[in-house]
Amino acid sequence: MLTEIRIESLGAISVATAEFDRGLTVLTGETGTGKTMVVTGLHLLGGARADATRVRSGAGRAVVEGRFSTVDLDEAAASRIDEILDAAGAERDEDGSVIALRSVSRDGPSRAYLGGRSVPAKSLSGFTAELLTLHGQNDQLRLMRPDEQRAALDRFADVGARLERYRKLRDAWLSARRDLIDRTDRARELAQEADRLKFALHEIDTVDPAPGEDDALIDDIRRLSELDALREAAAGARAALSGAAEDTAESGPASASDCLARAKAALESTDDTTLHELAAQLEEALTVVSDAARELGAYLDALPADASALDTKLARQAELRTLTRKYAADIDGVLAWARESRERLAHLDVSEEALTGLQRRVDELAVQLADAAADLSKARGQAAKRLAKAVTAELSGLAMGDAEFTITVTTLSAGDDDPAALTLSSGARVHAGGDGTDQVEFGFAAHRGMTVLPLSKSASGGELSRVMLALEVVLATSRKQTAGTTMVFDEVDAGVGGRAAVQIGRRLARLARSQQVIVVTHLPQVAAYADVHLMVDSTGRDGASGVRRLDGDERVAELARMLAGLGESDSGRAHARELLDAAQCDRIAT
Repeated sequence: MLTEIRIESLGAISVATAEFDRGLTVLTGETGTGKTMVVTGLHLLGGARADATRVRSGAGRAVVEGRFSTVDLDEAAASRIDEILDAAGAERDEDGSVIALRSVSRDGPSRAYLGGRSVPAKSLSGFTAELLTLHGQNDQLRLMRPDEQRAALDRFADVGARLERYRKLRDAWLSARRDLIDRTDRARELAQEADRLKFALHEIDTVDPAPGEDDALIDDIRRLSELDALREAAAGARAALSGAAEDTAESGPASASDCLARAKAALESTDDTTLHELAAQLEEALTVVSDAARELGAYLDALPADASALDTKLARQAELRTLTRKYAADIDGVLAWARESRERLAHLDVSEEALTGLQRRVDELAVQLADAAADLSKARGQAAKRLAKAVTAELSGLAMGDAEFTITVTTLSAGDDDPAALTLSSGARVHAGGDGTDQVEFGFAAHRGMTVLPLSKSASGGELSRVMLALEVVLATSRKQTAGTTMVFDEVDAGVGGRAAVQIGRRLARLARSQQVIVVTHLPQVAAYADVHLMVDSTGRDGASGVRRLDGDERVAELARMLAGLGESDSGRAHARELLDAAQCDRIAT
């Protein structure tokens, strides 16, 4: 639910803040004061493309900030909102609300913020899509598109689970089908590739390299090539440290261990504390020397007795280099290439048995997909009759008693070269699109006896407004509109007056029982039904406009102005008060 919006330097509005409650809120005002800028601001929060020409003259940028409450959302919608906030790193305010902001620069790019974090406009759109449903004159035109008509029917029919099952089966079917076609069309080429991979894998398996073996061989070969020198160096060092050398003469120089031991004993023979501390340091040095001598002994023991193993190591190195020349820079890379090649080889089986098995898989998925498509079509067909009847009844209440609204669900025929052609159990060949095999079309006739034509060809602007309103009322009352969302109508009552205007106000008030509804209107009959009446008017400073809440006499005066420009006359106020009282009584009665 939208709880507050703040607008700066957008169109006619210099600075304006509006607070919204549950129920029906209307925005009214003279033409040109900037009523639709509130809706424009909501469109910007919805991720719409920023238009720099909307920035108020003299300002560097326009800013729209909205505060949203999510406490009334159902569990599924709340979960989706939390995922969006977590992904953006956004934070809630202290009261749990979320602040969304969009700035539009006159010279530079626009900026979007969600919960205090800078985000792409697309992320902002994902957040507000769960909370706002905007209906303006352009949105009415959207209703003429087949995909929007199908989406509206799907909301009413509640086919989410069926549609998800259909899409998963369709993805699996198309993938298996592409694989089958690819293997069949490229059988010879794939067979040759398979032979090359088998030969290469056999060569690698024959050598059977171990991870990192090439680096280990380099170290081994270096040691074997320098065996005598390494042995002499290690033995000499060991003798110097511990005196444990095979050919050390008795008259030879004392080892480091002997020297350190004598020095330590000499220091310990005194009573001086400083010399005792130095003796402790020599003890540590003696330990290090002993450890080094022991490790040198182990190193000498590990050295080969002779260099006869060198030829074997060199031969092994030659085998490994044969692999690294062909398949990768090192043995680890060769092993990785072999793993990937085995996976590739598993998909290159073009034997008759493999192709038969894959064809069987495609056929099984096609049958399952056809069943899912038929189930989806059946649900849509049944729902279409109920929705058309309900919308027609609503139109009757909107002073269109002779109007007829229809919904036709037909199958999409597949063309000759259709890559997604599916054969149903009936034998019909249809196009399996991403949303099913159905085409949904809304039909309309304004008067009894007229031919029902597609909505795009038969409805005027005012009629289209009422069709859209009737549809939204039916969807909301049938609980197919997400709880806790905000519905915004921008001059949905265009081209309507008289008794029809009263009925629109009544329907909007009914809709506001389960949703927050915000309406920009010129009609006093609609404004009289509001729970909250906001007025956009000039502040008197440089033609700027602001938003203020009307109550009591101010509201009566505004309704009188809307009725006939008689805001200051007693007769106009009396008429307005009568209209307001009648609307409020009607709300209580219904």
